[in-house]
Amino acid sequence: MASSSSQRMVHQDYIARIRYSNALPPPPNPPKLLDIPNTGLASGQYTTPGFASRLARDQPLNIEADAELGMPLDLVGMPGIFDGDESSIQAPLHPPPIHAHDRALLRPLASLGKPKFSDSGVSFLRRTEYISNASKPNRFESTTSRSLIDKTGSRNKRAPVNADKESPEYIKSQAEKSFTIAANMLNSVRDIRHPSGKTNLRVLEAHPILPDLDSFPDAGGYCTIKFNTNPVPPSSTYDIRLEHALLKPTEASEEEERARQIIRENYERDPDHYPPPDETLEYEFFMAESASDALRFKRKFDPLDPEKDSDALYSQKTGNGQPCFSYKRIRPYESESALGSIANKFDDEIVLAVSDGKDGLRQKAAYYYPIVQRIKIRPQRNKNIQSKRNRYTPGAPKEDTERQTDYLQVMIEEPDEIMIAEREVFKTQPFGKEEVEGDDADADAEGDAA
Repeated sequence: MASSSSQRMVHQDYIARIRYSNALPPPPNPPKLLDIPNTGLASGQYTTPGFASRLARDQPLNIEADAELGMPLDLVGMPGIFDGDESSIQAPLHPPPIHAHDRALLRPLASLGKPKFSDSGVSFLRRTEYISNASKPNRFESTTSRSLIDKTGSRNKRAPVNADKESPEYIKSQAEKSFTIAANMLNSVRDIRHPSGKTNLRVLEAHPILPDLDSFPDAGGYCTIKFNTNPVPPSSTYDIRLEHALLKPTEASEEEERARQIIRENYERDPDHYPPPDETLEYEFFMAESASDALRFKRKFDPLDPEKDSDALYSQKTGNGQPCFSYKRIRPYESESALGSIANKFDDEIVLAVSDGKDGLRQKAAYYYPIVQRIKIRPQRNKNIQSKRNRYTPGAPKEDTERQTDYLQVMIEEPDEIMIAEREVFKTQPFGKEEVEGDDADADAEGDAA
């Protein structure tokens, strides 16, 4: 009987490699060898780095690049590209809606996976007491009434609480209480503590907050304008001319108004397929030619300057010989954002100016000035980029030099009776005549109905 060690061992993997080989076939074309002249193996320099560097330097790649570098640019199929209209190569303002079959492919990753089923949605199970109270915290209430517990536990009588905090009586009482607290604090200013609890802060001086009614303009408030970029070249010193610069609104031409009206009508008719109208405001920025002219301009508005009405402060003269200030045009600007209105001029921001009362014009107080509008402006962009919004006709000049103002001749005059009357309205009516006229109209309507 033969042992197991005497049996013949056969390597099956070797047989599989021989019988079922998967060798790649030879290439259909024979290899092409380049005849590059060199010293060969005789010089013994083919192993040095200089041999390959010299070979790459002496034998450049034989690649012929065409005039368009392999990427032909055909501008014929782009409509309006030669007229300055680049809308054909830009993304659409309103992308087309996604098809219902493709919305499932755009689902976020968090929504993928197995759907979660809630036990509360099962209709054939009866809702027991344990299930209904499972989501509620455990709470043990006494059967004794709350009034009896208060009488036995505490002998102190609670102060009655006014439940109607929106009533005029409650609001009036709280307002009077705040004035009483403020009057008591003014008697001992040093003892007032900061609301945040910081012990290192102390009140040094207190001022009443009052409106400066004599300084309200005819618009009922002021406008704050913020530049998106520095309007003057970079410098190590502050340019005082910025404090007395002028912004002149640019009126749109008849052609631009017609184009905006067409865009506005199309958007109101079909807002899904037409872009919204562009309500950008355009300005021209002017500055005095020198810092001395800016200081002279400032003195004309200083009520304490005895020479503010003198014509000697003017630095230039008009063609008729009248004295004036000359302001030079710097560049055009456009509004990036505009917020605010007369209805909410006291809601967001106000300007505070502290007066010590030593000038003899005002009492010692902190005067506030309402902000009607907050505007952020930026340098005007190239109108060729905005041609798709029909702000101007494609191919027209970038700027209308005939309507451009190069210099402004500024003269300071006293307000007339009409402007004074418009400013006096805001002393008694903070939001202007519209509020009173609306109330009168409602009263007249009620009288007619009666």
